[in-house]
Amino acid sequence: MTKDGLTESIVSKVGCSKADAARALEAVIETITKSLTSRDSVTITGFGTFSARDRAARAGVNPKTGEKIQIPAMTVPKFKAGKGLKEAVR
Repeated sequence: MTKDGLTESIVSKVGCSKADAARALEAVIETITKSLTSRDSVTITGFGTFSARDRAARAGVNPKTGEKIQIPAMTVPKFKAGKGLKEAVR
């Protein structure tokens, strides 16, 4: 499902306009992004937790050339599914 698909789903469930649904979805995404940027986690009960984690620097290999490269340390987003989501998917 794409962002447009999510917007259409919101419209059909809530009964608002497509523009309002798109703004609401964009606001949720923006809020989660800002929270992760400031290293706060976002927990949606029954759905899951978004957090930011540090990934250490490591050695890697360029698959095309076989050359060894150094991959720098970075912060990456992480999602841990909640119990409700896990049970729904099973």
